[in-house]
Amino acid sequence: MSTLTSPDGTPVSRFAFGTMQFGGKADASASAAMFEAALGAGITHLDTAHIYNQGNSEKILGQLAADRRDSLIIATKVGYADGTPPEKLRADFDMSRQRLGMDVIDILYLHRYDIETPLADQLDVLAALKDAGQIRYIGLSNFAAWQVMKAECHLSSLGHRVDIIQPMYNLVKRQAEVELLPMCASEGIACAPYSPLGGGLLTGKYAAGEGGRLTEDDRYAARYAPAFMHEAAQGLKQIATELGVHPATLAAAWAARHPAGPMPILSARSAEQLAPSLAAIDFAMDDALYARLAALAPTPPPATDRIEDR
Repeated sequence: MSTLTSPDGTPVSRFAFGTMQFGGKADASASAAMFEAALGAGITHLDTAHIYNQGNSEKILGQLAADRRDSLIIATKVGYADGTPPEKLRADFDMSRQRLGMDVIDILYLHRYDIETPLADQLDVLAALKDAGQIRYIGLSNFAAWQVMKAECHLSSLGHRVDIIQPMYNLVKRQAEVELLPMCASEGIACAPYSPLGGGLLTGKYAAGEGGRLTEDDRYAARYAPAFMHEAAQGLKQIATELGVHPATLAAAWAARHPAGPMPILSARSAEQLAPSLAAIDFAMDDALYARLAALAPTPPPATDRIEDR
């Protein structure tokens, strides 16, 4: 379990809640209902980003969290586009603080590895913000393991470290198992992976003819196009039916079950849609079920690619 805490010392929750839909697919009322459901289920870790819905996600989250600020861990992200210099990072961060209505943000992520801007220049910004007391933890999202350790090397020279990463991770997107999750376990880095439901694929809704990200967003459609992913989703649904639980509950619980202790980010468009994911918080997954679900999708080869040594 991660050692991250809120400003008043409240421990970080085993799952996080992502507000990517706030101000987009979820209006203010739906956002408030999901926020209350997440907190009611024990979640203390809330995630947003500067680019989500033209800033509306941050604005709505800030309003909802205001009266409970000190007991929550609030995360946001800057630097999504390549070619984001330090001055733009600072300006975007200041705008995010203004939208959230918070002087201090608990976790600030670099949203993506920037191939056009020196990493050290961007990390210097995060280190300076931490030194100034404007952020509490430094995070990296969508970084490869070597990029994380490159960042760790530079930050250590400044008296700081990478506190948390945010990769993609679910039953059918398991690249994080190769190096990222072992790195986190080895180096004491927290991990809050996104998309534990695979853009809704692992809920079974697409097989039932429902719409969602895979039908509305070309990037998600391409990301989850391989046939084995859809076959795994069907297998997951069959096991869920056998056990009498929702597929989303199994998918989210599976993503949290990895020995490195990741804290999956749950998200939805409504409280009703969120409920099966929140049920994963209290779902007890034993070793046998974990292995049975893992067998539905290919395990990626080890980093050295010496499969014969496994």
